[in-house]
Amino acid sequence: MNMLGRKRNYRRLTKKYSNDLNLINMQNQVFLKQNVVIEPMVNNWYAWTHLIYPPTLAMEIANRQLKIIESYIEEPEVHRRALKLPSMRGGPFMDFGGEDRSADVNRLKESTLGLDKLLELSNAIHDLDEMLTENTDGHSLQEVYEKVPDPLKGFVELYYDRRNNPGFRFFEPLWYKSEYYNKNLQSIAVWLTENDERPFCLSTPFVGETDKLHLPISFDHEGIDRLSRMRRTADSYHQIAQLLGITPEQEPHFRTLFTTEAPPPYKEYHGDKIRMRYFGHACILLETSEVSILVDPLVSYYGYQTDLEHFSDADLPEFIDYVLITHNHQDHILFETLLPLRHRIKNIIVPGSRSGRLEDVDMKLLLNTIGFKNVTSILEMESIRFSDVEITSLPFTGEHCDLNIMSKSCYTISISDFKLLFTADSRIIEPRLYEHVSKQIGVVDVIFMGMECDGAPLSWLYGPLFSKEVSHSQDQSRRLSGSNCQEGMQLIDIFKPSEVYVYAMGQEPWVEFISSIKYTDESNPIVQSNKLVEKCKASGIMAERLFGEKEILYNKKDMMILD
Repeated sequence: MNMLGRKRNYRRLTKKYSNDLNLINMQNQVFLKQNVVIEPMVNNWYAWTHLIYPPTLAMEIANRQLKIIESYIEEPEVHRRALKLPSMRGGPFMDFGGEDRSADVNRLKESTLGLDKLLELSNAIHDLDEMLTENTDGHSLQEVYEKVPDPLKGFVELYYDRRNNPGFRFFEPLWYKSEYYNKNLQSIAVWLTENDERPFCLSTPFVGETDKLHLPISFDHEGIDRLSRMRRTADSYHQIAQLLGITPEQEPHFRTLFTTEAPPPYKEYHGDKIRMRYFGHACILLETSEVSILVDPLVSYYGYQTDLEHFSDADLPEFIDYVLITHNHQDHILFETLLPLRHRIKNIIVPGSRSGRLEDVDMKLLLNTIGFKNVTSILEMESIRFSDVEITSLPFTGEHCDLNIMSKSCYTISISDFKLLFTADSRIIEPRLYEHVSKQIGVVDVIFMGMECDGAPLSWLYGPLFSKEVSHSQDQSRRLSGSNCQEGMQLIDIFKPSEVYVYAMGQEPWVEFISSIKYTDESNPIVQSNKLVEKCKASGIMAERLFGEKEILYNKKDMMILD
């Protein structure tokens, strides 16, 4: 949708809800409308983990954001033309719907160049890489500490690996209490939507948007929880406006986000089976009458009409017992979903790390910092048990461009001995690994398998963290790719499931602004997943590539499919 269309859409929505505006006054108890987006941002860019942890934020600003900003200022027409080419989808091009936003982008450049501390930090990390290369030869590092750039002193430990290659690790917790962690860069945008049309999140900043209300509050602000709670529970319009610091100029726009009409009540599941609901991409909800588990939350909250049937926030339980995060990519740990759910989540499980490596951000520490106080990290082959449920973390290989990243897990969830395996985007590089794993966990009943087997190149996600550019051939060789048909079948042969579901393909329209994926029938991931589904069916295994929504009821002996 172009910018003129967005403005018309905002005016139409305002007119559509004019009756609500007349009813709502400062004394009303009101509900947040179901199609309100709560969009988290850092320095006016869509928020993800690398924009919160100070060292990665510094590298992203210097090596991605400023480069895109400067490119747009120099040649905005190149950006407009590139966006018309399917091959450029997901590239470093600002998408303002055809409008020239040069003045707004220039202002963003000036404010970004004013982030002196973070830009100094980026330069210091680059200098540290160079210094270690030039000043180490396998001898003691004690004297080398004197040459560590000043912004990094006290934050870093130097080391050699077993081949005498120098490296460093950060003391991660110290960064969040330092001058480099600036909560003032965090904010949210709230706005009404009736479709899935959004620019690609890694390349288009928030500048000059007239249909979005920009609120300068940090992610740990209590107002986010209270506002989100109002999707289902009425609250004081006056108090939420005051809590969020709504100005008199913002108030007419803010009122359009609310209604006096209560949403339909959530229908709790009280059945005697295990209910699986697919919410799109890698998001799966498991429920019994006693427990709810949500895997990789990426939920289309917004209750607008669409040709594609899908579950939304209205289909989530009042409280979620456990949320599982498989890995630290923006389509699996999505703050736009997690922050509004924070007040409803009892426990979050994430992969353990604390490696201190720049590219391996510790998720537990980061989530704690932005207001999640109920986070548990577990390592490979560790389990958490409660009631009749056991959650086990399994090795996750591939999809991380051969970087030494520990913050990633596959999971098995066993409920009354019925076992489901979630492999996310894991690539089955060495099947013997899973042969060893199977000796400990046995066969599984259902496998959910990601098969985005082409994947973006190394630089697409991790490029800004490198002090030296990788070669083109290296970049293309090291990709964010999941399993192809052959690799997926190896996993199926090992665990012998009764059912296999291909997921995490990024196909749903509400995921496109994060994944940038738009397949055709000839796309390799579609071809490969079709082959796997057919092979499974030929072997008597129920199989399907999931899309939109799916509901299945399970018990150990009797399986029933509900489309």
